[in-house]
Parts: sequence; structure tokens; C-alpha cells
Amino acid sequence: MTEFFINKYFQGLSNTSSMTIIAVFNQKGGVGKTTTALNLAAALIRSGRNAYGFDLDPQAHLSSITGVTAKSGEETMLSLFQHNRPLRELVIESSSGIRIIPAHTELSKVDALFGKGYNIVNRLNVGLQSESFGKKDTPIIIDCNPIIGVLSLNAIFACNGLIIPISADHLSTKGAIQIEKALNALEKVLKRRISRRYLLTRFDGRRRMAWDVLKIVDEHFGAEVCQTRISENVSLAESPALNMNVFEHAPASRGAHDYDELLAELLKDGFIE
Repeated sequence: MTEFFINKYFQGLSNTSSMTIIAVFNQKGGVGKTTTALNLAAALIRSGRNAYGFDLDPQAHLSSITGVTAKSGEETMLSLFQHNRPLRELVIESSSGIRIIPAHTELSKVDALFGKGYNIVNRLNVGLQSESFGKKDTPIIIDCNPIIGVLSLNAIFACNGLIIPISADHLSTKGAIQIEKALNALEKVLKRRISRRYLLTRFDGRRRMAWDVLKIVDEHFGAEVCQTRISENVSLAESPALNMNVFEHAPASRGAHDYDELLAELLKDGFIE
């Protein structure tokens, strides 16, 4: 069904971006998607670089945590779809230094208002290219909503790297396998392979299930599994409620260490330039 959907609507789609654009996506909620987008961007800032955070989830968790709230859909990516508004006009710098394009609940209207034609699904990619938005050394991290629809497809088609967080449970693993099938179907249309990394989150080495999940993930995804694992950590759980990233809340915590390690790994293997 996924392959039929993709082939029907998106023939000829391509991305020639020289920017570093990373989408963070999983169809299952509660896997650390926003946590990863937030703290990876924060780790980039901490390392002395810049980073954009695009919030494409109508729940707007990334926006609210960073303290950048949109009063209406006009201040979000929705205005790109409705009015072709330049992306640069939507950027707000957060107190942590991450440059945010915020989300709003009105983003949920995108599928119903615009359908799923080529021009709609490719809108973000076109916007980024036409504005020559961003640089290789200023990555764009996109927090996707957990549904394969117009918003998440825009992120996937615009990106040159995809991070799939997998919490250490079996349902999350099944979700990642379904995403792999969708991505494999996309390859036939895009004529390219979207580079990806599978990231184990909420990992508790004291639980046998965590190691069972790691074994399954390694068997399915091999070298694309991140060596860094994000441990179950109180500071990571607490920081969103305080509207902070983990480095602001607890820079010496295991959670902060793990996201520093993740960034170092992604930089070393060229996933982030």
C-alpha cells in the first residue's frame, strides 16, 4: 500500500541539496523523537556551531520546549504552503541559540487543505533550494510528526539524512521496520538512497528486553545502527517540563553525555558535515 501511494503521487521527485538536512522520524510516538531533535541541535550549539530546528509536528513540542511559540499557523510552515512565504521570515532564535521555525496545531490542516500532489510534498525542498537556505556547517534538524503524511513526507524528501529513534521495546522496533519498507519504496522513485541512522533510545542495560531489541535492530539494520545508545535518564525526562534541553538542565548528566557522543559519532562518519 505504501509503495502504491508513493509511486502514484511522487514520480520524478529529487533532492540536490548541498545543505545538511536531518529529519528525525518514527511512526510510533514516545520513542524520543523530539528529545533527539532538540538535544542534537543543542549539542551542535554547544560544540560552537549553529543549528536550525524545524518543527513539523502540530503538537509543537519542540517549539514549546525551546520557548518559541506560534500564535497561529501564519507563523509556521503552514504559511509556506498557503502563501509561499519565505522560510527565513519564519525563523526565530531561541534562548538556547537554536534557530526555530515553530509549529502550531493549525499545521494539522495541511493534508486536508492541499492534498498529496507532487508540488505540495516537494514544497519544503523547493523553498530551501530557492532560498539557498542554510550551509553545510549549519545543519537543519527537522522534528517530524509521527504520521506518514504531507508534513513528514516534505521532511523526508527535503532531507539528506534520516534519524529513526527506536526506544528499547518491541513495538518501536516494528515501527522502524515499517519505515524501512517505506524508504525502500521511495528509493525507486527518487533514484537515490536516503542515508539513515537507527538510534536506540530509552536504553536500560539492566533489562534483558533492551539487549533483545538491540540484537533485533542490529540484525535488521546492520551498520546503520548508531553505536551510541541514549540511556534511560531522569534528566532527559525532566528537561522538557522545564522548557530546557538537557545541556541547559543537567550538563553533567548521562543524557547530556549521550547526546554529545551521538553528535561526535555522526560527525565522524560524515552523516553530519
